Amino acid sequence: MIRILGYLVGFGLLAVLSVWLSEHSQPVSLTLMDYRVDTSLGMLIGIIVVLSVVFYRLWTFVIQAPASIARAHHEGKRRRGYLALTRGMVAVAAGDSSEAERQVKRADVLLNDPPLTMLLSAQAAQLNGDEKAARKFFRAMLNRPETEFLGLRGLFAQALKQDNMDEALQLAHRAHRLKPGSEWVATNLFKLQTMAGQWMEAEETLYQSLRKKIVTPGDAKRRRAILCHQISIEAANQGNPKEALKRARMAHDLDQSFMPAAERLARLLADSGKVRKAAGLIEKVWQRNPHPSLLEVYWAASKGEDAMARLRAIKRLARFNPDHRETHIAMALAALEARIWGEARKHLEAAAGDGPEVRVCRLMAELEESEHGDLTAARQWLVRASLADPDPAWVCNSCGNASSEWSVMCAKCSSFDSLDWQTPAHIVSLADLAPAKALPSAAPEPNKGDVPAPAISDVG
Repeated sequence: MIRILGYLVGFGLLAVLSVWLSEHSQPVSLTLMDYRVDTSLGMLIGIIVVLSVVFYRLWTFVIQAPASIARAHHEGKRRRGYLALTRGMVAVAAGDSSEAERQVKRADVLLNDPPLTMLLSAQAAQLNGDEKAARKFFRAMLNRPETEFLGLRGLFAQALKQDNMDEALQLAHRAHRLKPGSEWVATNLFKLQTMAGQWMEAEETLYQSLRKKIVTPGDAKRRRAILCHQISIEAANQGNPKEALKRARMAHDLDQSFMPAAERLARLLADSGKVRKAAGLIEKVWQRNPHPSLLEVYWAASKGEDAMARLRAIKRLARFNPDHRETHIAMALAALEARIWGEARKHLEAAAGDGPEVRVCRLMAELEESEHGDLTAARQWLVRASLADPDPAWVCNSCGNASSEWSVMCAKCSSFDSLDWQTPAHIVSLADLAPAKALPSAAPEPNKGDVPAPAISDVG
């Protein structure tokens, strides 16, 4: 627009100048052979200027024509190349390996720009099942700054597919140095470090992720508690009890709901002779969230060397959360060991509620056999145990795998910090679906001398 205005202004000034010269100048005659032209000086100057401009534009067009034609040809190739590249990406997404390979070759010829086509070439090779060729393309991408990260990601995916965790960890480190703010990189690096047991390195990665706001402060606090717990275990295995105790205390302080950290801290305190602190810690934890794994440590901290001492210790602990099911089960266990049958029965009835768990049924079977020697009633309780809800366990919230002990990684799906203490899903077996008459707990025939399966409130 500005250029057009400039031309208009220029021609306007030229016209004004021509008129002025024609009015204030003498006539001019031009003779060429038999032709004569009479005009004014201003008109002559105007004609010369116009012809000069026309010839200049014509000359410029002739000079620039080859370059313009070449540029138009190049732009056409580039458009066709990008179209082939787009069609190749669509073919990859659709899983059409032959079309993807054909479009890759076409794009490579038209664009002649390897960084644009190497990733598509690698993906086409993977569609064809040629992982070796794909790896070659991914490695070639590492040599160019603009494609290095894509190459690392492709090689990382191949390493995971081949279960080559060492190579995957090396590639994740390199990718993290290249893009420390990438959530994908930080997440995978942290996971691989924890899988490799590199707890200190994982802690540093966690710090960087927190600074980059990749993880929330709450998640970072929980993860650091778990890492401190693992570092404590490692320090103890390396013969460094001071560091083990320090890290265990850090883990518990960071997340007091993390039961394995509380149990470990109490155990280390008891082992170092600080039994009163260990007992006090367990009593505080029991008040918030009772857990059966704390009982053995509490007995050791309370010096419960015989059955009666253990019962007295559990009675002290029960005061901190008297109505919880775990408290009743702990009291029943101690009473059974001390052979105080009435106390054991009272707490088992309280623990059972409307539906006893497997462990309650088994303890009732033990009670019937130990107190009365009633093997029939004990057998009936064991049958009920096979049909009862499972005991609480450490259940993975990713895959549902249940374990009796907590671990930092799920043994089945390798998820980090995925185990929660809860009742596993009840698995229905063929025995559960069998007719009632096939079960020992079914209503017996009088001539066989059997007794019905006892309800907890009827046992006594």
